[in-house]
Amino acid sequence: MSKNIARREFLRRLTASGAALAVPSFIPSAAWGQGNRPSPSNRITIGAIGIGGMGRIDLENFLQQPDVQVVAVCDVKDGNLRRAVELVNGRYNNQDCAASRDWRELMARADLDAIYCATPDHWHALISIAAARCGKDIYCQKPLSVTIAEGRAIADAVKRSGIVYQSGTQRRSQSSYRFCVETARAGRLGKLLYVENRMGDSPGSASPEITAPPRDIDYAMWLGPAPEEPYCDLRVTGAFRWISDYAGGSMTDMGAHYNDITQMLRPSHLDAPVSFQVKKARFHERGIFDTAWGYEAIATYEDGLEIRMVEGPKGMRWVGTEGWIDHTDLGEVTAQPVSILEETKINIPPGMVAPHHRNWLDCVKTRGRPVADAEVAHRSTTLSHAANIAMRLGRDLRWDRHTERFVNDEAANHMIARTMRAPWTL
Repeated sequence: MSKNIARREFLRRLTASGAALAVPSFIPSAAWGQGNRPSPSNRITIGAIGIGGMGRIDLENFLQQPDVQVVAVCDVKDGNLRRAVELVNGRYNNQDCAASRDWRELMARADLDAIYCATPDHWHALISIAAARCGKDIYCQKPLSVTIAEGRAIADAVKRSGIVYQSGTQRRSQSSYRFCVETARAGRLGKLLYVENRMGDSPGSASPEITAPPRDIDYAMWLGPAPEEPYCDLRVTGAFRWISDYAGGSMTDMGAHYNDITQMLRPSHLDAPVSFQVKKARFHERGIFDTAWGYEAIATYEDGLEIRMVEGPKGMRWVGTEGWIDHTDLGEVTAQPVSILEETKINIPPGMVAPHHRNWLDCVKTRGRPVADAEVAHRSTTLSHAANIAMRLGRDLRWDRHTERFVNDEAANHMIARTMRAPWTL
């Protein structure tokens, strides 16, 4: 009974974002299985939160890592939970995988070394910060946060705790994207003029039928810190990306990747543009989708390099005075002059997630710094958030990267943060 009371008190404190339990960042696990797998003391025990869509893809990949043991899964949808439990138990040939609708139960487990999070964006900050407070390393899907202020809170919490954080911007670990960046940095395109980031296309307006939440989903937990809204099936699918309460549209969906790759061009990955210009942006007049579409926004660094963020077929193009190189999201790389590619064999692996996962797992073991840590991810994600704010206001903005504030624009600064629905707070 005393253990149950302690657990309830722990969950209550996490809900209120008060004092949190401190646990070691790497706890040897109980013995599982035999064979060629590493000994239990060398395995990383993981709890997975959010296991539909990309969450399932990443879960499958983590299950293939010989030095990983997934011991618990969490999702607000019963169907996702059932499939994940079957997947995990099938991999290890046991019946031990724990399942929960409440992510705080995973934070309270002393047998978890690390957390994998693939929830909708509006949950990333609370879960990442809770993991930091509990001393659990975390791999969290992109984008880092749903606001600039949340991103700063995550980066600060990670720094204070010393946990190993990796953002799911896996294109940073893909060799073909790195080749394009290195080509531009080496001057093979001449003076680099601009980078065009094509974010994909947005859907049309949608006004789905309002219904009662089905029994197989904990809708209140799905909403969490977001404003209370009536249930509709579309809201709790991948379409959440086009609703500003939960995400930032294609600007933060693919922008989290492409703007992150652009930051790799800079002498410091912590650099930031000084201005954001809105060329065009449209918003649906009705329906639940309210993020910008049909847009063109330009972010400009102090040295004049532009990031042209547009909707269109997913990919990136680096343009210089003496040529260009283009990378589509399907992996096709083209260039002018073609000699840029003639002497180079570009390695485009069939999957680009595994190396990014491996980098995080290796850093969990060595306590090293992963390639997409929280501070790097915060600076990259800020580009997308700032562009969204400029488009929402319909005017150009100037940005001070040192204070992380817009210059002389209180309306824009007011949009850096947002209030969470009680009882959730940072």
